[in-house]
Amino acid sequence: MANDTPALTLGVALRQYLDARNAALVAARASLGITDIDARALLFVVGNPGTRPTALREYLGITSAGVTTLIDRLVSRSLVRRDIDPADRRVNRITATVDMGEDPWSALNRFDDDFDVAVDAADQVMVENSTALLAALTAATVGARH
Repeated sequence: MANDTPALTLGVALRQYLDARNAALVAARASLGITDIDARALLFVVGNPGTRPTALREYLGITSAGVTTLIDRLVSRSLVRRDIDPADRRVNRITATVDMGEDPWSALNRFDDDFDVAVDAADQVMVENSTALLAALTAATVGARH
């Protein structure tokens, strides 16, 4: 590792975190028999109860037809419900029907909870600096592709 560049070392650390979190997500997905995009959609809906399909479509970067099919699939598996917006009956609101504290999602929750505890226990200046660094690197990387 003597020849590792800072970018390589940081990249490895980020991939290790993502791989560990993804392992918890994969276990939940496998248990429910859903795809990666289904799981991403479900997590978005959990974090945004009553979301509109357009917000989900924008988040996932898929077509209107694609989001309709995805929501139909999640409804048929009883993972979300589709409700009519009382303020505008032309609009649906999507709400998760799963408890993220129960299996199979509890493994992902435990991972995220343990991460939160570790971040809270870490030096807060280091956390703030790391957050700023990651935000700047992401912006520079995304900006470099355009």
